[in-house]
Amino acid sequence: MKNRSTFASNVRVAPACDADSGKRRVRRVRQLLVVAATAALTLCSSSAFAGWARGGTAYTGRGEYQGAHGGSCGGGSCSHAGGVENPWGRVATNSGTVTRTAPGQFSNSGTAYGPNGRSVQHAGDTSCAGGSCSHNGSATGPNGKTATGSDTVTRTAPGQYSSSGSVTGPNGNTSTHSASTNCAGYTCNRSGTVNTANGGTVTHSGSATSVAPGVVTTSGTATVTNGSHSTTVVGGGAVTSSTTVVATTPVVSGTTVVAAPVMLPPPPPPATTVVIAPQPAPSTVVVTPPPPTPVKTVVVAPAPAPVKTVYVAPAPAPVKTVYVAPAKTVYVVPHRAVLIPGHWVGRFWIPAHWA
Repeated sequence: MKNRSTFASNVRVAPACDADSGKRRVRRVRQLLVVAATAALTLCSSSAFAGWARGGTAYTGRGEYQGAHGGSCGGGSCSHAGGVENPWGRVATNSGTVTRTAPGQFSNSGTAYGPNGRSVQHAGDTSCAGGSCSHNGSATGPNGKTATGSDTVTRTAPGQYSSSGSVTGPNGNTSTHSASTNCAGYTCNRSGTVNTANGGTVTHSGSATSVAPGVVTTSGTATVTNGSHSTTVVGGGAVTSSTTVVATTPVVSGTTVVAAPVMLPPPPPPATTVVIAPQPAPSTVVVTPPPPTPVKTVVVAPAPAPVKTVYVAPAPAPVKTVYVAPAKTVYVVPHRAVLIPGHWVGRFWIPAHWA
C-alpha cells in the first residue's frame, strides 16, 4: 500500500488560527474519522478482522485541510476508506481494497472522488519474492486518460530497505522517486527524493515510532523546490488500531507548521505543477493468510432398500367334476297273487292264503 502526497510549488505556510476555529476543526476531523472508519469496517465481511484509523490537519497557503482515514482486514483482504475536507467545506473521498490472490501476490483497486464529484479509478498488482516487492498500477480519470506507475521495494539488510520508481502522466511526462528506510528498535527513519518532470525536486524525511501496542507516532519534513521557490512543511501524526484518534491544536512557529497528531493530505493540485511523493518502505510486510479451505462435503447415498421377493403360487388345478347320474328306477311288477285254498300238509292243516 502506498500513500502519495501532492505538493504545489507555490505553497505557503498559513498563520495561526484562534482557539475557537481550532476546536471547530478538531470536531470536523473527528466526524470525518468516524465516517471513514465506519465505511472501512462495513467493507469487511469477515467476522475476524483488524482495524486502524488516523486523522489530522494539513496547513497550506490555500488554507487548512481536514482528513481522516480508516481500514480493516479480514479473510485475506484489507479495505480502506477516507476523506479530506478542503477550506471551502467540500470533501474528496477515496476507498479501495487489497486482496491476497496467491502467496506473495496481491491486487488492489479502488475509486477516488474529487470535491467536484469526478472520479478516478485506480488499480494495480504487487508481487513479492526473495526480499523484494514490485508494484505496477494505473489511474484513469473521468476523461479517459490514464497515468501509470511502477515501484520496487527491496530489503537490503536486516531493518534496511530501499525503494525506487516512476510515474508517467497521460501526456508522457515522467517523475522519478527513490527512498531508503532504516529500522532499529521501535523506530524507523526514512529519507527520499522526488524529481519531477518539470525539473522540480521534493526531498522528504521522517520517522515512525511504536509507543504502545497498536499505537505508532509519526513525524516528518518535506521540502518542495521549483526554481527559486522553496517551501518546507513539518508534520506529525498518530496511527492507532482503534477507531478513535485525538487531534491536538497545532503549534505554529515562524514559517514551519508542527501539528500533533496530524495527517498530511494533499492540497488541490495546482494548474501547472504536481509532485508525487512516495510512501517510505514499510518495516514489516504483513501477509494476511488465505481464507481457510472450505470443508468438502461428501454426501453418502443411502443403500438401496432390499428388493422384497414375493412368491406367487400357481393357480390350483381345476377340479374335474364327474357327474354321476342317479340310478335308474326300475319298476318290477309284482307277480300276480294266487289264492291257495286250505290244505293238509302231512299232519298239519294249512289254512287258505295268497301266494
